[in-house]
Amino acid sequence: MSNPHAAHQSLWPLRFISVEAFSGIVLLVAAALALAWANSPWSHAYEALWHLSPVPALGPLLPQHDLHFWVNDGLMTVFFLVVGLEIRRELHDGSLSDPRVATLPIIAAIGGVLLPAVIYVAINRDPATRGGWAIPTATDIAFAVGILSLVGRGVPPALRMVLLTLAIIDDIVAILVIAFFYSGGLDYGALLLVAGAVLLVFLMHWLRIRRARFYLLPGALAWYGMLRAGMHPTLAGVILGLLTPATADFGRYRATDPDAVAPVHEVEAMLHPYVAFGIMPLFALANAGVSLAGVDLSAGQPLTVAAGVVAGLVLGKPLGIALAAGAAVGLGLCALPAQVRWAHVWLLGLLGGIGFTMSIFISNLAFAEPALLAAAKFAVLVASALAAIAGLVLGRVLRAP
Repeated sequence: MSNPHAAHQSLWPLRFISVEAFSGIVLLVAAALALAWANSPWSHAYEALWHLSPVPALGPLLPQHDLHFWVNDGLMTVFFLVVGLEIRRELHDGSLSDPRVATLPIIAAIGGVLLPAVIYVAINRDPATRGGWAIPTATDIAFAVGILSLVGRGVPPALRMVLLTLAIIDDIVAILVIAFFYSGGLDYGALLLVAGAVLLVFLMHWLRIRRARFYLLPGALAWYGMLRAGMHPTLAGVILGLLTPATADFGRYRATDPDAVAPVHEVEAMLHPYVAFGIMPLFALANAGVSLAGVDLSAGQPLTVAAGVVAGLVLGKPLGIALAAGAAVGLGLCALPAQVRWAHVWLLGLLGGIGFTMSIFISNLAFAEPALLAAAKFAVLVASALAAIAGLVLGRVLRAP
């Protein structure tokens, strides 16, 4: 007699790939719509929409925030939760279960942060423009994954996991850079809330609590702790995803059904369609609407800023990632995942050059001068588009027979 659970498991990868590919198209359509809207005669409506405040202030605990905040820092937490679930699954019994493979994206991410910064500073020696050195160090994980999904089935599954891990490390580095170089630093006391949330998750595991809705409380505590600490609160989603049990048996809980599904699979399957067709397109619509008004590259400083950003993202990212990965593998510190070739590592590097929203965010912190800010944002759009096109072309070439 056939096992319906096994049949479901065998069909899941095909369904997952199909959803990913179509959602990548939806993501790009939403981004194009936002960019066109922000540069149209109705641009004021675009700006007004994202400045609405859908949630009232909760006194001193949580000031009033606009719709843009709740998309980027609220809903995207669910996206990062799914990312954390995927990485947790692969760390347990997938492509990242080998420590030498799991270390690869960490070292590659460091190379992908350092070299773009060096290239930018080499081009921008003027103290007035040097402050934008962190702009080309960032990677937009949502758009990078969206472009990779458009490549199709010819890409090794392990490559997605390496990209996700690399982008997460990249995001953590970018958040630390923002905290230490572009803000007043971190509030370490608020991180105690995050630690308490983690301990509560472990306690709930031990108490055999399986239903996902009961984990909303520790999730909210971790999110709020991250927010008050000065870190991007979406990282709370990654933490919860990595803490999700990867087997049906966990804590004191012992599954009696032989077809019981591990929580990491169950929650990922439940959330993935909502993230792919709801949260990610909404994120693109909220963030891709960059106005090109005020861009003037005829002056020296705006031109060097733009050149540094484009060179850092389009050249520095792939070179930094590939060289760091090559050195780590050559020294025996890491290993490439199964079926992943060095050409795929270059593909990762190109996708890492899609800085987009994170790079634009850092631009806002780096420059108060309108001309420099406009040049930086324009350069981020150009560089991200070039990196995305190059990555898509290389990915299609690699999947060709």
